Amino acid sequence: MTDASAGGVAAPASPVRLELTTPLEVARWRPIVNWILAIPHFVVLYVLDIVLNVLALISFFTVLFTKRIPTGIFGTMAMVHRYQWRVSSFALFLRNEYPPFAFGTTASDPGGDPAVFAIEEPAELNRWLPLVKWLLAIPHYIVLIVLFIGLIFVKIAAFFVVIFTGKYPQGLRDYVVGVFRWMTRVQTYVFFMTDVYPPFSLR
Repeated sequence: MTDASAGGVAAPASPVRLELTTPLEVARWRPIVNWILAIPHFVVLYVLDIVLNVLALISFFTVLFTKRIPTGIFGTMAMVHRYQWRVSSFALFLRNEYPPFAFGTTASDPGGDPAVFAIEEPAELNRWLPLVKWLLAIPHYIVLIVLFIGLIFVKIAAFFVVIFTGKYPQGLRDYVVGVFRWMTRVQTYVFFMTDVYPPFSLR
């Protein structure tokens, strides 16, 4: 999918793919109510985030001792990241489609929703990197703070543009998708799911 239709695609060098394949047209009332409609998903996501953190702790030790994350745990962690992206894209009125309550534990995206998340499951991981990944990710956290400040202003602008025009500006949507792509790459790196250092890129 090209940038024009999907808000950009993940860089080829990254094992993480995060995309959004929806038209730019959004119902004008969506910015007002989507976050309310998403409340049931927020409740589910709260529980899933706890699960993700527990699995990340388990993964720390499995990587340390076996150099890999068991496929079942890896797939469940991927599912949580996928669920986070689907809910976020809806709550931030990037799309009209209500996200499904779907919990497929696969690293590849099973489809069925315009918010796509997939990650390549590595055959082997460096057993020592979990000790320092949080430290190596600090430059990314600094950049993400700046990006999320920009995201606040982008969402305010998009709120009014969508209400008055019924269309999400391409450039603004690319920025929002890009910030979430960047954040997700960092999350999967810090949670030991990949040894590939995240690129400093929105694409």
